Amino acid sequence: MKAVLKIFVNLYPVWIIGSSLLAYAYPPAFAWFSGNWMVGALALVMLGMGLTLHVDDFKAIVKMPGAVFMAAILQYTVMPLSAYLIAKWLQLAPGLAVGLIIVGCCPGGTASNVITYLARGHLALSIIMTTVSTLLAIVATPLLTEALAGTYLPVNPWGLFYTTLQVVLIPVILGMAVNNRFPEVAKKMVVAGPVVSVVALIFIAGSIVALSAGTVAEYVGLLAAAAGLLHIAGFLLGYLIARLFGYDHTLSRTISIESGMQNGGLGAVLAKRNFPTEPLTAVPAIFSSVLQNLIGGLLAAYWRWQTDPERTARAPLASAQPVEDGQYPENT
Repeated sequence: MKAVLKIFVNLYPVWIIGSSLLAYAYPPAFAWFSGNWMVGALALVMLGMGLTLHVDDFKAIVKMPGAVFMAAILQYTVMPLSAYLIAKWLQLAPGLAVGLIIVGCCPGGTASNVITYLARGHLALSIIMTTVSTLLAIVATPLLTEALAGTYLPVNPWGLFYTTLQVVLIPVILGMAVNNRFPEVAKKMVVAGPVVSVVALIFIAGSIVALSAGTVAEYVGLLAAAAGLLHIAGFLLGYLIARLFGYDHTLSRTISIESGMQNGGLGAVLAKRNFPTEPLTAVPAIFSSVLQNLIGGLLAAYWRWQTDPERTARAPLASAQPVEDGQYPENT
């Protein structure tokens, strides 16, 4: 059964594509899943992330503060600015431009942990980077979205802040509290976490496509190009800047993946919740969710294949150990 569930989780991009196609062909299948349903679904995903975290995990930041700081800076500079410049370059319509910028201003996604594992990166560091960028999103995402997307449409930063608080901070802290107070309960709940997360994201993707099915087809090529360029920029610049600052290949791969992968589910919910009169703002997040996993997966396969003597020099980070071949990260 575990093997079946693992395959189901690993095929996440396939299910996203499938739900999007079904929603486009038959919108009523997913159109009902909106509003509080969508917010609650993403809160469940973030709760699952919180259940994997312990207070002691944050002590690991002092072991490699430079790398964590680097990843956070790149997350909230390279991706937002890239999204803004790509939207300008491709002359996206206001709704689509705002949606792409929201994706660029979101924190890293938990799928980056799996991609890091496949790329022989530093898994423990990846998990910490994702956690830090997620917590920073409470402030960074609303402020950056207002600064960059406000040139296209009016942006309410307090609305974005409140939604981020609802679907990120509160569920993550609640999950951490359960893990710290009732670790045995958390351990049992974590088993279902990845499956619940994938199912939730399938419905979020389907809902967004269903509610804008009439106009999605018109922008397929443009949105695929925009989302693809955004994530390629994140992966490429993340790696090059990390190498420029002297990090080895293993850490540079990890920083690159954290820079290039975003929390598409959060982007979709923020767009849908805060721009209800602009249904297209949520659509770029769906293209992002699919393409970042496809590009990240190809990049990970290349890095895994590539001969690199540094890949064996992975220093442990606090209580977490770097992943080795044949081990699967249970908390991704």
